[in-house]
Amino acid sequence: MDFLHVLFVLLESTIRVSVPLVFAALAGLFTERAGVFDIGLEGKMLGAAFAAGAAAAVTQSVWVGLVAAVLVSVALSLVHGYASITQRGNQIVSGVAINFIVAGSTVILGEAWFRQGGRTPALAEGARFQTINFPGADAVREIPVLGPVYADLLSGHFLLTYLAFAMVPFSWWILYRTRFGLRLRAVGENPGAVDTAGISVIWLRYRAVICCGILCGFAGAYLSLAMTAGFVKGMTAGKGYIALAALIFAKWRPLNIMFACLLFGFLDALAIRLQGTPLPLIGQVPVQLMQALPYILTVVLLAGFIGKAIPPKAGGVPYVKER
Repeated sequence: MDFLHVLFVLLESTIRVSVPLVFAALAGLFTERAGVFDIGLEGKMLGAAFAAGAAAAVTQSVWVGLVAAVLVSVALSLVHGYASITQRGNQIVSGVAINFIVAGSTVILGEAWFRQGGRTPALAEGARFQTINFPGADAVREIPVLGPVYADLLSGHFLLTYLAFAMVPFSWWILYRTRFGLRLRAVGENPGAVDTAGISVIWLRYRAVICCGILCGFAGAYLSLAMTAGFVKGMTAGKGYIALAALIFAKWRPLNIMFACLLFGFLDALAIRLQGTPLPLIGQVPVQLMQALPYILTVVLLAGFIGKAIPPKAGGVPYVKER
């Protein structure tokens, strides 16, 4: 039972830390399927997390914080869209610039507004998301195996947690069962053919980056309104880059993205669990090594197990209308 208890705790932590990865990876899915590479997922998440924490701290409303997160993230997405779609700039440079600008501006604004070293004030219960407990969860908790599955793995999570995993089949339906999704995938493969059919390539790509901004806004809001009680500088800690790795590892498919994010979340949860725990034949492992373990294993998985990942053919290429 001790092993099962540790396993369920580890799986619960895996779900918790995977949520921002799922949101961010699905956000990257929409833009990259439309032919726009977005390295700025990290910056959008961080900006959204700061906006959510700051707005919720001032208004004491979790919903105002969520709306602020989405608005800021969409605004950053539109900046990236303007630079890379309208002005046909380098998409990689634009995304990296957003990451650097947001990383610095959140600290400066946080210190100027709240005077807490770049943090926002700790949020009260009404200003952050609370866990949702399913009916009868406490009553069945002691039932072997099925009880912890229902009470800990299915119940007891935040609203955004359920939304993140609901977005996986919803994203699949949008991309593969709707006219918008068909056009979105087509514009990432052959924008010239889409333009010839009388469909605006520019508007389609802008809609893709707006979808990306909304999902990154949810990811950032989860970090500061659910996972923690406020914003802490640099709280994304590379999750945007891991989401990009999960997107490539999953070969741009929604269901595979969910499993890839759960895998990377499991590695992160395992590293947290093993911190300060002596390992057989090794002994005490430095905390810094355990903190770096998810990133090391991410590189190993991408280098050794992904095989050949083929991105959309028009990805990263600004579209120039033929005359």
